Amino acid sequence: MAALPYKQSQQSKKGQVAEMFDNISPRYDFLNHVLSLNIDKLWRKKTIKKLKPYRPKTILDIATGTGDFAIAALKLGDVNVTGIDISEGMLNIGKQKVAAKKLDNQIQFKKADSEKLPFEKNSFDAAIVGFGVRNFENLEKGLAEILRVIKPGGAFFVLEFSKPVSFPFKQIYMFYFTRILPLIGRIVSKDSRAYTYLHESVNEFPDGERFLTILANVGFVRNECYRQTFGIATIYKAHKPNN
Repeated sequence: MAALPYKQSQQSKKGQVAEMFDNISPRYDFLNHVLSLNIDKLWRKKTIKKLKPYRPKTILDIATGTGDFAIAALKLGDVNVTGIDISEGMLNIGKQKVAAKKLDNQIQFKKADSEKLPFEKNSFDAAIVGFGVRNFENLEKGLAEILRVIKPGGAFFVLEFSKPVSFPFKQIYMFYFTRILPLIGRIVSKDSRAYTYLHESVNEFPDGERFLTILANVGFVRNECYRQTFGIATIYKAHKPNN
């Protein structure tokens, strides 16, 4: 059975994901940073550093959530970031955060579906996704939409959880991810399924070489991946063909 936030729900995966993130949005940032020991911030910084040589001026941040990746992208200098998400609750937190930092002139948020992006073809110099592609209802369709709105030669970077393979880190990670993290997440977020779904969705996601193959099948070229922190997360780099 496919990983779903609420298995008894009659909603589509997309609807369930939106509901889940609406439910946990008030505590999302706290849980995200605490449960990852703030390593997620380092992963974002590394991803943006890899994007820097491309000197993008316009960036699309898909599944932006509360805007952490969009804010990190401003380290590139004179850039404009558009963050999209299907969760109104997450976007509201992101808007508050950006307003407090007085970054409204560089970051704009929009409620939108990653599988039906409301932008013209070749609209952005680059695109980024942080911990979001595994939540796509149709992975290939979402990636194809991202390919469509990037300019020819533009870069696409994905930061996503993956599965460690080496002993003993694999065993330690699995115990934490399946036992400790869901328990803390359930208590703090008040959502009984959100952090159980996290493990299930990561376990189901075609990480590493399998994801590179999917990117190539969709039409991306020069695709590479970089494992982070013993394989807990992976940075993927892809490009839209020049013609």
